[in-house]
Amino acid sequence: MEYDRVGLDRFDSAILSELARDGRMSVTDLAARIGLSKSPTQARLRKLEKDGVILGYRAMLDPIRLGMDHVAFVEVRLTDTREGALIAFNQAVVKVPEIEQAHMIAGNFDYLLKVRTRDMADYRQFLGETISQLPYVASTSTYVAMEAVKEAVLADVT
Repeated sequence: MEYDRVGLDRFDSAILSELARDGRMSVTDLAARIGLSKSPTQARLRKLEKDGVILGYRAMLDPIRLGMDHVAFVEVRLTDTREGALIAFNQAVVKVPEIEQAHMIAGNFDYLLKVRTRDMADYRQFLGETISQLPYVASTSTYVAMEAVKEAVLADVT
């Protein structure tokens, strides 16, 4: 998949950094923070959205307060890595809400998944009934996270 890179000036970078820290701020507050008036700030914001730099806005949820504090990283090896198998695996993975992230890896395995469940028993069942049933899965290896030292989204584009 190829993307066109978007050129960002210092105001665009400032807009993105401010919104990454607080996506709910008003355009008026955003304009004041970056040193532009409201109209040009709003125009730049719309352009960043139209160009696909800003993909959307959402609430950040605390998974621990929601009882989803078990995190596992799962190495997945596929039985077939031809394009059709990769597409089938990718399409299946995006439909599974417990899989927070899925990355194709260049290495000794094919994919690395970040999985969030309630507890070890829930994960064990999820591994057997969901991950193992994904298309072309040959084997998995699980690494359980004991503590999140850093979890962040892109917040600084400078």
